[in-house]
Amino acid sequence: MGNFNGKVVIVTGGTSGIGLATAQRFVEEGAHVFITGRRQNELDTAVKLIGERVTGVQGDISNLNDLDKLFETVRQEKGHLDILFANAGLGSILPLGHITEEQYQITFDVNVKGTLFTIQKALPLFPDQTGSIILTGSTASTIGDAGFSVYGGTKAALRQMARNWITDLKGTGIRINVLSPGMIHTPAYDDLFGEALDQVLESAKDTVPLSRLGKAEEIASAVMFLASEESSYVNGIELFVDGGLAQI
Repeated sequence: MGNFNGKVVIVTGGTSGIGLATAQRFVEEGAHVFITGRRQNELDTAVKLIGERVTGVQGDISNLNDLDKLFETVRQEKGHLDILFANAGLGSILPLGHITEEQYQITFDVNVKGTLFTIQKALPLFPDQTGSIILTGSTASTIGDAGFSVYGGTKAALRQMARNWITDLKGTGIRINVLSPGMIHTPAYDDLFGEALDQVLESAKDTVPLSRLGKAEEIASAVMFLASEESSYVNGIELFVDGGLAQI
């Protein structure tokens, strides 16, 4: 057991990459974790991989009925929530001039609307004077990159909302922080870049001060810090875990 023995945790988008690695860490350190995913087969695979103290709840965070199902499951099984890692999100590459209404709508619906209502609907489950909420941001909200304006816009929106939410929650004891990964090699990168992935991996040697892509497990370690009592006076920050990419 570890720092999270007996804690109840939700990880949205927990079937692969950063979400899965983080869910595994929470379970290793004693928590019971509820993970979400849109595809039942991938959710079942992740639950089997994690193995213990895990509940999978299928759903899309942009669907408010799916969110109600998630939180009702947590309420019935555990009665409360200690930590929420609002990680689910998506993105695609389209430069200005080629952006479609469909890309705009699905990206904002999931990344902004979905995250907003995930957090709002979770609030009644947090005990008084305690709780940690971590949002997955991105360096794309801070630096410019061709084709990422819609995705970066959603992550910038989350960063600003977090600044306001900590004032809305003043006195509740609930902390909200944003964790912004840089170039992290996850299965999503394989889908996003396809045949260009090798070029992206090689370019990281020049663009990232640490000269490599990060790993999902390194993001999970940062989530552990923001979720733990080690960060009990950390509130409203954006923590970049990016090898220095957004700092230059």
